[in-house]
Amino acid sequence: MKIGKKLITFAVAGLALVGTAACSKNTGNSDADEKIPAKINKKTSIVFWHGMHGAQEATLKQLTNEFEKKNPNVKVKLENQGSYIDLQGKLTSTMQSPKNLPTITQAYPDWLYNATQNKMLVNLTPYINNKNVGWGSAQKSGIRAELLDGAKIKNTQYGIPFNKSIDILVYNKTMFKKYGIKKVPATMAELKQVSETIYQKSHHQVVGAGFDSLANYYTLGMKNEGINFTDKINFTGSASKKVINYYADGMKKGYFRVAGSEHYLSGPFANEKVAMFIGTSAGESYVKQGIGGKFEYDVAPRPGKYTMQQGTDIYMFSQASTMQRAAAFKYMKFLTSEASQLKWANKTGYIPVNTKAVTTKQYVDNKNIKLPAKLSQAMKHLYSVPAEKNSNAAYNQLNSIMQNILSAAQKKQNVNNQSEAGKQKFDAAWKQ
Repeated sequence: MKIGKKLITFAVAGLALVGTAACSKNTGNSDADEKIPAKINKKTSIVFWHGMHGAQEATLKQLTNEFEKKNPNVKVKLENQGSYIDLQGKLTSTMQSPKNLPTITQAYPDWLYNATQNKMLVNLTPYINNKNVGWGSAQKSGIRAELLDGAKIKNTQYGIPFNKSIDILVYNKTMFKKYGIKKVPATMAELKQVSETIYQKSHHQVVGAGFDSLANYYTLGMKNEGINFTDKINFTGSASKKVINYYADGMKKGYFRVAGSEHYLSGPFANEKVAMFIGTSAGESYVKQGIGGKFEYDVAPRPGKYTMQQGTDIYMFSQASTMQRAAAFKYMKFLTSEASQLKWANKTGYIPVNTKAVTTKQYVDNKNIKLPAKLSQAMKHLYSVPAEKNSNAAYNQLNSIMQNILSAAQKKQNVNNQSEAGKQKFDAAWKQ
């Protein structure tokens, strides 16, 4: 479906970078005593690699023009590298020739794990703490702490969060009224109960719910069981079996489903084949477009304590000159300001990374999408996949592993064999 194709840009792309790039000629990671210019007092050009398209790219250009007007000595060259997969591939190949890297780039932290090994990234903490080009402290940045933590690699602040989204529950409000559902599920137990009710009352014509990202489902399921995403996870342990069986039982009985070849459940949701789904907040505008007024929908926090914060951050490469680094950080500071994030969120559907922007009247009263009025509640407990060695490879294995398990469950087969096979793949990904 067209909606699915548009939404694909929001998925976490590709495997972790595994290149062993040579070190840059620069000294590498920025130290706390690095000389940071107080002003950009000469013409300075910086290059920003990104993977934004449509309204996202148009808004990024608008914000960049505003920044350049306020900072006439700085020229920002926006270079679109295609999809996230294309961007990741370009970064991987270019790391073999570090002089050709951009000043800054969009990236998931996992992509750049090996770049830190070669001192190719700038530690941004000194810039954050600098009162001239930065804020003076992380607290004064106004950026939510969990989002900043998500842009750390090996506990070092290499990134600044930019285009972020969270998992949310999207539900058919009209259908809820039809089947007498008065309470939106807030827990996983309630999600199961409501899904079963709708499936039964619709005479098996409407599936209750499903999750777009099976990797997110498993990761957050384990987190809600008190287990972080690390190589210590026992995929066939009791907690893991509980998470797996919750979804597998729903598949066997018919009240849960997966996206499958459609990639996203927004299509079946728009066609009233599924009553609810858990997906990215960044896709709400496409959900609204797909429904086209056929019924009333609404959004709510993801059931369970935690929700996944995802999306890319902005990272700086150490090959940049001292002046370029300062100019680039001023640009990053501008992009994450309250005013910029308010414009970015309202025009793109991403959530504001700036805490003040989240509660502004201009955002909360946005009538084009439902999320702004619910966002503060939905962001109470955020989680992200830690940027550790091979964590991205293990995370990316989860979609196919869970797909195989749930496919067996749908056929009413015992899922133990698929779980054992999944454990081997999952463990191998961590150890590669």
